[in-house]
Amino acid sequence: MMVGSTPDPRIDELVARLTLAQKVRLLTGADFWSLHAEPAVGLSTVVVSDGPSGVRGAVWDERDPSLNLPSATALAATWDPEIAYRYGVAAAHEAHRKGVGVVLGPTINLHRSPLGGRHFEAYSEDPLLTAEIAEAFIRGLQDHGVAACPKHYVANDFETDRFTASVEVSEQALHELYLVPFERAVVDAGAWSVMSAYNAVGGTTMSEHPLLTEPLKGTWGFDGVVISDWTAVRSLASAAAGQDVVMPGPDGPWGDALVAAVEGGRIPVEVVDDKVHRILLLAARLGALVGFDPAVPPVSSGDAATVGTDPADTALAREVETRAIVLVRNDGVLPLGTPTSPTPATIAVLGQSALRPRTQGGGSATVVPVSTVSPLDGLRAAFPDATLSYATGAVVHDGVLPFALGDVRDPETGAPGVRTRFLAADGGVVLDEVRHATELMWLGNAPVAHTFVVVTDYTATASGPIELGWAVIGSTTLEVDGAVVLESDLLVAPEDIGAALMAPPSTTVRVDVEAGRTYRLRWTHPLTGIPSMPDGSDRAEVLGFTAGWRPVVEETDALIAEAVEVARTADVVVVVVGTNEKVESEGFDRTDLRLPGRQDDLVAAVAAVNPRTVVVVNSGSPVVMPWRDDVAALLLTWFGGQEYGHAIADVLTGVAEPGGRLPTTWPKTEADVPILDVTPHDGVVRYDEGIHIGYRAWLRAGTEPAYPFGFGLGYTTWSYDAVRIMDAGVHSGAVAASGSVRVSVDVTNTGERRGRQVVQVYLSRASLTVDRPLRWLAGSAVVTAGAGETRTAEVLVRARAFQHWDAQTHAWSAEPGRFTLIVARDATDSALDATVVR
Repeated sequence: MMVGSTPDPRIDELVARLTLAQKVRLLTGADFWSLHAEPAVGLSTVVVSDGPSGVRGAVWDERDPSLNLPSATALAATWDPEIAYRYGVAAAHEAHRKGVGVVLGPTINLHRSPLGGRHFEAYSEDPLLTAEIAEAFIRGLQDHGVAACPKHYVANDFETDRFTASVEVSEQALHELYLVPFERAVVDAGAWSVMSAYNAVGGTTMSEHPLLTEPLKGTWGFDGVVISDWTAVRSLASAAAGQDVVMPGPDGPWGDALVAAVEGGRIPVEVVDDKVHRILLLAARLGALVGFDPAVPPVSSGDAATVGTDPADTALAREVETRAIVLVRNDGVLPLGTPTSPTPATIAVLGQSALRPRTQGGGSATVVPVSTVSPLDGLRAAFPDATLSYATGAVVHDGVLPFALGDVRDPETGAPGVRTRFLAADGGVVLDEVRHATELMWLGNAPVAHTFVVVTDYTATASGPIELGWAVIGSTTLEVDGAVVLESDLLVAPEDIGAALMAPPSTTVRVDVEAGRTYRLRWTHPLTGIPSMPDGSDRAEVLGFTAGWRPVVEETDALIAEAVEVARTADVVVVVVGTNEKVESEGFDRTDLRLPGRQDDLVAAVAAVNPRTVVVVNSGSPVVMPWRDDVAALLLTWFGGQEYGHAIADVLTGVAEPGGRLPTTWPKTEADVPILDVTPHDGVVRYDEGIHIGYRAWLRAGTEPAYPFGFGLGYTTWSYDAVRIMDAGVHSGAVAASGSVRVSVDVTNTGERRGRQVVQVYLSRASLTVDRPLRWLAGSAVVTAGAGETRTAEVLVRARAFQHWDAQTHAWSAEPGRFTLIVARDATDSALDATVVR
């Protein structure tokens, strides 16, 4: 029997077979990444894994690489549920390949402020766009037999003090904004699990919050498992609430304490039974419960040990990024290779991010790809007959860089890589491995040991000084050819432990090297007493360590001057600027919206000497760009996944349309941003703006951004010809009995080449009794058309778009009267309009 949403009494029978101790054991993880098996009822282990822009699996290891898809902001920039569905399918393929049953994603918190450190991992500032993309992703994943776990429920829209801070938010804003994507994930997409957040809402931590019961398990009918964020459950009180599973295991606050609480009558056994029932239902859906057919028939993915990522999924990573790239300025220089912009014979490629781009954000969403394509690589492949010149121009990356695999060798075998050893207190070897990377992470699988050692033979590629060092919390010693060159103890404040796990502090020492000479490098790092979890606890099986280097950079003016000379005579200049691992990552928020280092100076200097300067912005979230009106073309490209460089080249050459539209507003200056502060004050983050976030806040403030929500150019032009409000048996302008309407919009490609357009529909209504935005997104549709062709975009405007949350009745309410329906290219545009009466 296939398991769906219909209650199955057989699962209740299985629950009844278990003792109280067996039941409670199932409610805490078996280890860092899996749920317990229980042979007594035929329950197999279920493995969960971080996502959502790839599936890492149970190990963070370059020897077991994963598909690195573009970031969530990139996916949302497509505005395309169809490609979001395929993105979810690719994630399902990777999950099956890695033996994963639950992908911990998508992240569907909102872009309340551009300073949010995890902005890149969430979709949009708008709840509807977030909901549309999330629903499609979840369907793609679960239609292929892998559970989604949308997160972080709810109002986890910041990182600073996320473990302890409480959000104060109005009931209206909570329901009209922050719960909307979760409702769609549960009610429409049928998510099989949900992750509760670290933060509190209204003073109650989310793992103990009544919101887990109502609306999640009540009105919405969620029958899945509520999984905690890692170490988010802190007390037995959460067991009496809607929290179902504590992660990670095997230890936690429930266990024996929960058994005693049930036996003492303080927590009803029915509460435990409900949690166990949900776990078994999840297992049944995944095919991990004997006697139950999975919700989706299993598909063989071959031998996971030998079969890598499906080439079609790698191609999808490239396609998603090309559709996500947002062209916000173009004076005609793009696409290259046209009669008006001939193929360049000489191309200057500038910026450290052109050589070392960020293809993903930092933190638990990180995966280890088999390889990445840089913009420099992509341009070389796209222009084989052109002369490409590269210059750094400005330094982006903060801290040490991992060594290139070709520059380091295992001292014992001579094979590329480094030797890592975990040693006991007496010096005995606990684990001895050759690794093929020097940026190393163990999350739940590091052995219990006293000391960690990395040894390698490094061959210098150039003569002169370099900086050698490491990144980790705690003390470390670095030896070069047996001599100690640096000893340091890198400490962080207790409140920064969570951030330091994902982006640890680093230190370096200058060492002179000779090209071609080999040096024996040895790092020694004691492991005792080092906090390693977001709550400040020390888990021996968790370690992040980067053995690395960085170039010596003293003359930043000289770097810019060199780049200017390279750019001066080039036919076209491509400058890639971006953020770094200390700007956008899980665990901390941003401190400002500037590009790190002297990248702004670089762009300004280059644009001054070459009018054909194209700037590519490699960031997951908005940055301010004071030079934006001085360059020939400007592309916002997000964290573009492992095929990033090829996708950039596809768009620059016109092989692909830059089809993206902004999922969030980009400001002219930081001072213009209506909602900026994400720092808790006295432990509280106040969402005093209510329902007015993102473009809604910009419209209310009357401030003009650099580029509004929904904005994006292409390589063709469009006319908006007509709008019709239609539904079966309903006259134009009226609302159907269901409360929804269908909007048909005729658009014509008035340019000379095939193109892609995102037709956006907004609603507006003046009201004296209901707090509403000046306008709000009600629906959208993607259309493609050849030159001169007319297409009709069909947009469903759901009943909910006309409703508001009534805090007096604690329910959705529909205010009768007239609404203005606006068809637009972005949140500030008004191409067509109509009236809807309800």
